[in-house]
Amino acid sequence: MNKTVTRILLILGILLAIVAIAFVSYGVYKKVTLDIPNPVATMEVEGYGTIKIELYPDKAPNTVANFIRLANRGFYNGTTFHRTMPNFVIQGGAKDGDATASPTLSDIYDLDTVLNDKDTFNSILEQYYDNEYTLSDDANTVITSYSQMKSYIEENEDGKSEFENFLNTAYNIEGEFIANGFDDNNLKHEQGVISMARSDYSTYGYTTEGYNSAGCQFFITTVDSSSLDGIYSAFGKVTEGMDVVDKIANVEVYYRDTEVDANYEVPTDEDGNEIASDTPKEEPVITSITVETYGVDYGAPETVVPFDLSSLFGSQLLGY
Repeated sequence: MNKTVTRILLILGILLAIVAIAFVSYGVYKKVTLDIPNPVATMEVEGYGTIKIELYPDKAPNTVANFIRLANRGFYNGTTFHRTMPNFVIQGGAKDGDATASPTLSDIYDLDTVLNDKDTFNSILEQYYDNEYTLSDDANTVITSYSQMKSYIEENEDGKSEFENFLNTAYNIEGEFIANGFDDNNLKHEQGVISMARSDYSTYGYTTEGYNSAGCQFFITTVDSSSLDGIYSAFGKVTEGMDVVDKIANVEVYYRDTEVDANYEVPTDEDGNEIASDTPKEEPVITSITVETYGVDYGAPETVVPFDLSSLFGSQLLGY
């Protein structure tokens, strides 16, 4: 009798184990195969309408993470489309209206979060300050580690305020496109594709540095533009609102690049500075960009220190 009971219990135990394994396996399978939608950005442009854009994290994951982080923190609210070209692109998202400026770490991080995250703090300290952050109140006080930072804040009543400038440093992201070694991003610059704007330093012999100079500015193609394929980080496509994109592309500008020749007198602003070609007389304003991530946290992007061409040339030419 005891042997029979033992066998029954053993069989029941085996059956329960099989059921448990099957249940866990099904959960894993369901999680792996769960069809999570791609994130969708909704862009409101004052006086023009709404543009919806599906983003592709499988093609350009870091670029998408950067765009989502900036958008959902309100970075793009109030920015403009400062370059509009029919039959090519509309470009916008410049920081504080300055087409030459890069975003700063404060645009993607909260200071309190960084000061309480050892890995993030140390990463920024190493990458952007060579492990030596000088406090603003005392040139002799240099922070070289996370533990030193925490001790300083604990020992000084206003210690945290001395780190207010810690995130006020510019950043860029690596270009996720084929020419830069990102072979997974095979997106074509078809009509309606959104892609990251960047600098081009190839004339000066710094091609790779230009590849890794994107920050916050983006452009949307108004027509198929194969000349951009593989050398710019395409990361999404317009699903609604191409009529809005076309309206923006055709706004009145000061002058077109095609009008410039040896005899053309480039117009200037009230300060006497030359106005760039294809600049709208009234730049369309992006009221907001928000991204629906469907519960996925794409996190903060991996960043790189911006390449400073002007300082490099200054040191080479002037000897400092």
